[in-house]
Amino acid sequence: MTRILVRAAAVVASVLLAATVAALPAHAAAGVVVSGPEGTAVADPDYATELTVRGSGFQSITNGFGGVYVLFGWVDDPQGASWKPSSGGVVGEDFRYVPDSESQDNQGFQRFVAFPGSETEQAAHAVMAADGSWTVSMVVPGAVFESRDRSGNLSSVDCRDVTCGIITIGAHGVKNANNETFTPISFATAGAATGETDAAAAPATAAIGALRVGLTSTTVDAGTSIAFTGQGFTPGEQIVATLDNGLVSVGPLAAGAQGEVAGVLPVPRDVRGGTHLVTLTGAASGGVAETQVTIVVADTLTPAVAGSETPMWLFVVLASSVVLAFGLIVASVVVSLRRGLVRRRARRTALAGRAPVVAGGGS
Repeated sequence: MTRILVRAAAVVASVLLAATVAALPAHAAAGVVVSGPEGTAVADPDYATELTVRGSGFQSITNGFGGVYVLFGWVDDPQGASWKPSSGGVVGEDFRYVPDSESQDNQGFQRFVAFPGSETEQAAHAVMAADGSWTVSMVVPGAVFESRDRSGNLSSVDCRDVTCGIITIGAHGVKNANNETFTPISFATAGAATGETDAAAAPATAAIGALRVGLTSTTVDAGTSIAFTGQGFTPGEQIVATLDNGLVSVGPLAAGAQGEVAGVLPVPRDVRGGTHLVTLTGAASGGVAETQVTIVVADTLTPAVAGSETPMWLFVVLASSVVLAFGLIVASVVVSLRRGLVRRRARRTALAGRAPVVAGGGS
């Protein structure tokens, strides 16, 4: 009986020890530092602002699945943990964020930090170091954004009325409390400006600094089109897109509520192949965003022209064949005539040789 009690006590002690070890953090608490254009965690309420986000102390899992999503949005409990997915938090109810694609060339509202050696490392915007540190750049579209819940219902969030900031959660549906954080950011107000000139200049600087142009594909064929998107323009302003400073153009296009624009540029069939420049120009802000595109020209013109003309050698061969055939026909006719003439002469000679013999026999 004593041995059984000792063994049971040992098992209980082992369980308690394992639980204690599991409860102890294997790394420092995760933290995020946000820096805006002025070095502080402040964004423009009306224009897109590019931020630098640095994380440290995150749980880095070598060869682990997924990683961390870095988002801009709102949480209903910024001081607590009820919004966190590991605590049962639900997107659209307990937290919301600006939607964006998961591709590397997205609009910058969402970033993906992969674990080192992860299968999805190539699709990430950054790879977490072994010590749990990482750095990405993000774009905050402004103080107001729209978000959808799980049912697809659309709602608007005004970060001037609620607390918004940078959210980190486990990527690809993995819930990891160690990597769930919320770092609030603030938005500049007009009263922070020192004068009317500074107040007018600040938005333009913020917009131009965040200007970006993206292409669906950086390589296109002549005679097709170039699909493009732009961000960071003044909401509602007119934008003109051009290829090589006027080779072709489209516009004016009106920027959306977040300063975004999208369109298609036609590519002429007779354009030269090589690198070309796509430029987006804002009429109100004067902002300019540029990027390069490679146009591929198919080398089909010369073969088509050459194929439409009959080669001279073919005429020579054809003419020679006709002459040769005609010569053969003439030779054949001549030979036939000569043979016929010879036969007739031979027949006459034979008849002439027989005639005297017949006459002599009759006397």
